[in-house]
Amino acid sequence: MSLSLANLVPGILLVALGFPLLFANQGVITTLKAFPRSTSCAYVFFGAASAWFLYNIWHLSAADFGDYRVPLFFAFAAIAALAFKCVPDFLAVRGLAVLVLLAAWPELMSGFMVWDHNLIYFLKAFVYVCIVLAIWVGTQPWRLRDFLEWLFATPGRTRGAGGLLAAYGLLLSIVAFTY
Repeated sequence: MSLSLANLVPGILLVALGFPLLFANQGVITTLKAFPRSTSCAYVFFGAASAWFLYNIWHLSAADFGDYRVPLFFAFAAIAALAFKCVPDFLAVRGLAVLVLLAAWPELMSGFMVWDHNLIYFLKAFVYVCIVLAIWVGTQPWRLRDFLEWLFATPGRTRGAGGLLAAYGLLLSIVAFTY
């Protein structure tokens, strides 16, 4: 992944999430409130996270337990399938957390050993904050539900968070064209 693309993708995602919150779009707010316990979102996010993780397992090198990749693949596939039956609560949040953690690797590797661009730290700081939040929300997924309830309690908070997300997304998008 190029460094420009690594900045542009999160920038566009932040703008796409920030503007509807900034203008208090009720459809987006209702969708976000329902997200943590949504079964359809669980299938999408946890399914995508499981597929990406299983893809990584299947392509392990010999140094990384590659000789045992087939048993590992089927064991983790069974665990992912059983998660839908045994722990369906907040599975969408866990899936989103896993997707963030898996996406952090190519994002950070795009700027690996790049020291001549000081603006890269906007991306790296954002990715590290996302990693910390993904670990925290992945282990305690009800915290996202509580945060969303707090966020949508007053319109000012929603607009403020939307403005902050949109502004940082625009910053990352602008920085993407400086490389």
